[in-house]
Amino acid sequence: MNSKILIINSGSSSLKFQLINMPSEEVLASGLVERIGQASGKLYYKSEVYSTSEEMEIKDHSVALKEVTKHLMHSDYGVIQDPADIPAIGHRVVHGGASFSDTIVIDDKVKEKIRELFSLAPLHNPPNLKGIEVAEEIFPQSMQVAVFDTAFHQSIPAKAGKYAIPNKFYEEEKIQVYGFHGTSHKYVSEKANDFLKKKNTKLVTVHLGNGCSMTAVKDGKSIDHSLGFGPVNGLIMGTRSGDIDQSVIFYMVEQLGYSAKEVSDLLHHKSGMLGLTGYSDLRDIEEQAEKGNKQCQLALEMNAYRIKKYIGAYAAAMNGLDAVVFTAGIGENSDVIRRLVCRDMEYLGLKLDDEKNRIRSKEIREISFETSAVKILVIPTNEELEIAKQTLAMQ
Repeated sequence: MNSKILIINSGSSSLKFQLINMPSEEVLASGLVERIGQASGKLYYKSEVYSTSEEMEIKDHSVALKEVTKHLMHSDYGVIQDPADIPAIGHRVVHGGASFSDTIVIDDKVKEKIRELFSLAPLHNPPNLKGIEVAEEIFPQSMQVAVFDTAFHQSIPAKAGKYAIPNKFYEEEKIQVYGFHGTSHKYVSEKANDFLKKKNTKLVTVHLGNGCSMTAVKDGKSIDHSLGFGPVNGLIMGTRSGDIDQSVIFYMVEQLGYSAKEVSDLLHHKSGMLGLTGYSDLRDIEEQAEKGNKQCQLALEMNAYRIKKYIGAYAAAMNGLDAVVFTAGIGENSDVIRRLVCRDMEYLGLKLDDEKNRIRSKEIREISFETSAVKILVIPTNEELEIAKQTLAMQ
């Protein structure tokens, strides 16, 4: 018997949703609210009988989810009539810390733990919790389930997951690599294995959105990951700095007079592509670069260079490489970033086919030449379906 499961995926500046009949995996409605917090917000909604895109100011995630619910329950084209039609709602939650290593039914204690982890994922855990609270208000009869981004990375070995600081910080405070975007990395790595028709593979999965991360996936297990204790290091992101010399932080505090809170805000909200160009949306940056904006051109080169370094590091860590997988909003749609990343990578066996790279598609596709020793794949992520599977298992 099918069960209607609503999936809510609240990102730092977006909210994706799907209403899925499980286990048939039939998508009844889906959509996206993007540019949350900006004057030029947009809502996309699609079902079999109706689709729309609407521009509006969307102040926060609470407003976004309420707008989504209006469409789901619309008297003319809605796909449910009553909130009770949805028995379970699956929520993506970015940081589970040491408290959560698996999917869990949400109660007050779980919400409080998610709140305690705000400082480790300040762009994500707050909107994740807001999504839960609004869903509880609108769908009071539904079971609320949390699926944690950190869960897939529990397999990272100590040699890659432990920091070289005094042991007491690991033993007493559980300071370690947790990793993020795990639902996405798990989904696309499994799809890559299916595509390659192999189970024992060495993959580098590249999740590029407003938040970005990379994972070394060996034989289906995460063995290393670019994000760590919090979601700010690694790659250059929309507003986050990625890797930075710790001495810069000490200098800002000790010599420039910044407080620790101000530095944290700067690294999370004012750095990355925004700090380099004045724009956080890669579409705007690519447009400006095409017009000759030198800052935007350099930022794109910096972004790609950081990704290239991680590909090389993970190929070394796994002693080989079968495929590089691009996914998420930027990874799936930006032929510019993919081209910059894969340029001059012949030594590692990557040969990008520019013609294939320029093709837009929502299907899994190979964008490397047939002679490429390492496959270059674009695999649309479907975190919502993965969350739905895990939510169904909790019923």
